[in-house]
Amino acid sequence: MSEHQDAPDEDVVELAGKIFDLARQGDAATLAAYLDAGVPANLTNDRGDTLVMLAAYHGHAEAVTVLLERGAEADRANDRGQTPLAGAVFKGEEAVIRALLAGGADPHAGTPSAVDTARMFNKADLLELFGAK
Repeated sequence: MSEHQDAPDEDVVELAGKIFDLARQGDAATLAAYLDAGVPANLTNDRGDTLVMLAAYHGHAEAVTVLLERGAEADRANDRGQTPLAGAVFKGEEAVIRALLAGGADPHAGTPSAVDTARMFNKADLLELFGAK
């Protein structure tokens, strides 16, 4: 194996960057097309953020739903232990929170969890939604 084979392919890196941007922008239709063509639903960036994490954090419920429907993990934590649901709670993205819960997200997953985050920000309505007090 030569050193050249160990280096990431520039085209692959560029494509991955484009797909992460689609998640941040909430382009659900284009994300769906890429996933349907074989892009991994749990693709992660250099910080461990998944496409779901990026779509959730930027408030794109439809993109979150599209990703979850295509096999993305709702509770996959990034390198800091944060989950998409906790990020959505932090950002106050109610539609995203509901999309994640519908996709099976666990409010107790991650560090801090979505429940912990809701407590930190005194979000009683979310604590109720999560079945926590």
